[in-house]
Amino acid sequence: MSGTTTTSTAPPSPLDHGRLRDRLVTGGTALGIFVGTASPVTAEVCAAAGADWLLLDLEHGAGGEEQVRDVVPAAGAYGVPTVVRVESAARIRIGRVLDLGAAGIMLPRLDTAAEVREALRHMSYPPTGDRGVATYNRACRFGLDPAALDRDDETLAVVQIESSRALAKVEEIAALDGVDVLFVGPRDLSHDLGVPGEFGAPVYQDALKRVREAATAHGKACGLLVPDGATAAAKRAEGWTFLAIGSDSTVLAAALSAEFGRARTEN
Repeated sequence: MSGTTTTSTAPPSPLDHGRLRDRLVTGGTALGIFVGTASPVTAEVCAAAGADWLLLDLEHGAGGEEQVRDVVPAAGAYGVPTVVRVESAARIRIGRVLDLGAAGIMLPRLDTAAEVREALRHMSYPPTGDRGVATYNRACRFGLDPAALDRDDETLAVVQIESSRALAKVEEIAALDGVDVLFVGPRDLSHDLGVPGEFGAPVYQDALKRVREAATAHGKACGLLVPDGATAAAKRAEGWTFLAIGSDSTVLAAALSAEFGRARTEN
């Protein structure tokens, strides 16, 4: 036989090992979806459908931290990493989902660089940070990979810009070491700017531009939740690189609503 065959000796794992972060920090684009139905099967469907990443939402979703245990391997079977939006930036909340194998953390409702800096400390082990140290978890392959304790820089850090206070400090937040993505929550930000749901309003459009420019100036990715693929394509053209196309429940509801309507009106 001609040629050679290379066989990987790395053990199979649902863990991302920093691939999503590497993709984004080197200028790549990644498309994902929010998962809030508390169903690992639905998460698996989203992964099978071609998502680059899933966002397991513990802030507004139907489930709790126990969902991380099941969603990470379900999505990981398709090579799709799970980012988790934590309930709060408390040290224990961040540490628990990282131990369960999350590829990244989305941090909601942080308004200042000081708040973000403190949350980032919870994502790193001492002496850099204050994340609790244990190896009998998925992140360390249940004790088989203690060297994972030296690789906490593989975790993606996504900071939401969803208030006028955070917008005022967005350049300071973008400048922080450890911040990888600035992510706009459209509803929260538009409400806080006094134009709830008016995504064409000049004040909201100016805010998007400011976030994108701050991210670009500091070499960070910029992310946004959008309703559909067409909007995602348009935002990609503007330079947005970490885009979520709706959520599992909204996509399902919209698809079913359209099909039921078609069935009741078409001959």
